[in-house]
Amino acid sequence: MSSKRRVMRAVTPEERLQRNNFDLIRLLLAATVCLVHVWELSGFAALAWLGEIFSSRVAVSAFFVISGFLIFRSFERSASHKAYAIKRFRRIYPAYACVIILSAVGLFFVSTVPAKTYFSLAWLEYLLANLVFLNFLQPDLPGVFNGNELTAVNGALWTLKIEVMFYMAVPVLIWLARRFGPFPVLLSGYVLSLLYTYALQDHGEQTGAEFYIRLAHQLPGQLSYFLAGAFFHYFLELFVRRVTVFVVPAVLVLVLDQFYLLPTFVPFALATLVIFFGLFCYVGDFGKYGDFSYGVYIVHFPIIQVLLASQIFAGQPWMLLLSVTILTAVSGILLWHLVEKRFLRRDSHYIAGSGGADIPTARPV
Repeated sequence: MSSKRRVMRAVTPEERLQRNNFDLIRLLLAATVCLVHVWELSGFAALAWLGEIFSSRVAVSAFFVISGFLIFRSFERSASHKAYAIKRFRRIYPAYACVIILSAVGLFFVSTVPAKTYFSLAWLEYLLANLVFLNFLQPDLPGVFNGNELTAVNGALWTLKIEVMFYMAVPVLIWLARRFGPFPVLLSGYVLSLLYTYALQDHGEQTGAEFYIRLAHQLPGQLSYFLAGAFFHYFLELFVRRVTVFVVPAVLVLVLDQFYLLPTFVPFALATLVIFFGLFCYVGDFGKYGDFSYGVYIVHFPIIQVLLASQIFAGQPWMLLLSVTILTAVSGILLWHLVEKRFLRRDSHYIAGSGGADIPTARPV
């Protein structure tokens, strides 16, 4: 008998995009940030292992990588700048505004001050500042969480302003890439982002001013991760064809960075592995159930704060962890079905039921 040799057809980059793991990865990243915040905000020694195993900093950086990869793709597929802006607004703002308004109104019931004091100018400043992503201007509400280690209502939202600024920068970056070529533009932005981070961190360490260290982690400092993700949008075919050439050095960089700091290469190395797991080793269409990652990310912090303020689980770290997990999961699902999903375009793959990668990311501490 003659045997017929089966020829395996290579999977194209577009096919990998249609069958990707980004929904699952974003959910895992949002869950990581949530778990680390349970430990950081509660201070329970029994939960310290969460900070040892998981890293909210890495999770946030990975979010920005995915954002760079997918948002560049979203703009390229948009019919116009207006269409692109509307898609981004629909996906990120309704749920965000809902959480801000619900927090501003609902947290009155856990405030330690009377209504006249609560619904004051400070309350209005909180509402207005947070609705336009300027959370740092007014992170607190009157009489809310005063007994907690941290009084901020939702300390996880600082990344949203960076995400929005990324959205605004993409049209400019793509215009520059079309004019001068994507590689020079991405490399220049990557290097400048790292220089900004190094300069502010060094100045902060020399002067002892923590303000500069915090500033180092704002927009220009995070741009290296965003542009590293964008690199794989432009050079996806090369990555898929030579995946080992990218992945093996990336693993080495991240391993060696634990012993010999290699901050110059870490953003690109992290981006390589995030995009690899996003496009290879497909584990199923988690998006068919909805995208709960964004909801989990923007609701978990106030849930933790409320439970800590109530002292229901004082001295009960495991009950706190379990309660936060359940309440955050339920809230994320409800936010998706009641708010997020209702504002999506009909051609969204969550609505149409088709695969795709034209989706924004949840946002990172």
